[in-house]
Amino acid sequence: MPSSKARPPPPPGPARGGGPGAAGAAGPPPAAGPGDVVTSAPTSFHPLPGQPTGTRAWHVTYRSTTAKGAPNVVSGTVIVPQDGRKGPRPLVTYAVGTIGLADHCAPSAGFPYGTTVEANLIQQLTLRGWAVAVTDYEGLGTPGDHTYTVGRAEGHAVLDAARAALRLPEAGLAEGSPVGIMGYSQGGQAAGWAAELHASYAPELNLKGTAAGGVPADLVEVAEYNDGGIGGGLVLMGAIGQDAAFPELNLGSYLNDKGRRHVGFLKNHCVAADAVAGLFKRISDVTVRNPLHEKDWQRALHSSDLGTRAPDRPVYLYHGTLDELIPYAGAQRLRAGWCTKRAAVQWKSLPLAGHVGGVIAESVPAANWLADRFAGRSAAGNC
Repeated sequence: MPSSKARPPPPPGPARGGGPGAAGAAGPPPAAGPGDVVTSAPTSFHPLPGQPTGTRAWHVTYRSTTAKGAPNVVSGTVIVPQDGRKGPRPLVTYAVGTIGLADHCAPSAGFPYGTTVEANLIQQLTLRGWAVAVTDYEGLGTPGDHTYTVGRAEGHAVLDAARAALRLPEAGLAEGSPVGIMGYSQGGQAAGWAAELHASYAPELNLKGTAAGGVPADLVEVAEYNDGGIGGGLVLMGAIGQDAAFPELNLGSYLNDKGRRHVGFLKNHCVAADAVAGLFKRISDVTVRNPLHEKDWQRALHSSDLGTRAPDRPVYLYHGTLDELIPYAGAQRLRAGWCTKRAAVQWKSLPLAGHVGGVIAESVPAANWLADRFAGRSAAGNC
């Protein structure tokens, strides 16, 4: 779900290891492992400007892993309700949807001002007494370009955000706290990848389940679906993200003058989906040749396909039948792929729901499903 444009956060207080953007955050310490906190500083969480939430929050940078397996540093926010609760509390590692490519678009930049749209959905989780870790993703709030739509990098960032929250002493979370994963749209892709990677990348996390909606499970299909439609600008954003993760793709060699201007705009602005959609309609409008026709681009895009491995914990998967940006058929195939591999999938089709309507309609049911997992109730699924 897109977020509104956010201003950069005010300078934080003293941080362990240096504040956000400090030299210490440019690269991971040599001995740091995935999920280790590099820096931390108090911040604040507001769904609307000035709205109190009864929470404490910290801006963190933490060690994670690129799509190619190299160490990197990612930023994010840890939010903990101040409700007097004693003992362990659940933690949700939350993946936001499309917000833009510029650093000041990062969720952590908008939280102090109440300008990050999905903060309203995150508040629904903190009101349940759950702690929430929100990744900014690779290159969004830290040096380098944002690897938008690169599934493996997103999955690493989501899992490592949970690790960082559990390792942040100020947050007061127990090491074995029950963990849930949640996300929609780009966040649904990130959540799905985190679910698939949990067993191999972060098996120590006490993961109880994943709620993912509006999931772009096949990026080639999504790009073709939006070529000539309202999501043409989102396709270019995806190409920028892939090129950031895989520079050998050489996106610049495919762009015409109009395409180069749009890339410059997108890299420096926060953009809601409708604004991106208004840039152009067809890939051919911004390229001298279509990268989707090239084998190296196809390989890179398909490396983000979901459904090739089974999540080792239950999944709640939902999608609107009239989604105008992410094809419903792709979500159906993702369900089938996971079910064939004997994952516990609770599938929910949302009749007549479009893309934004899906996240609004299911925010409470998806959280209720996670609450059942935290309570230890079984989830057989409906494969």
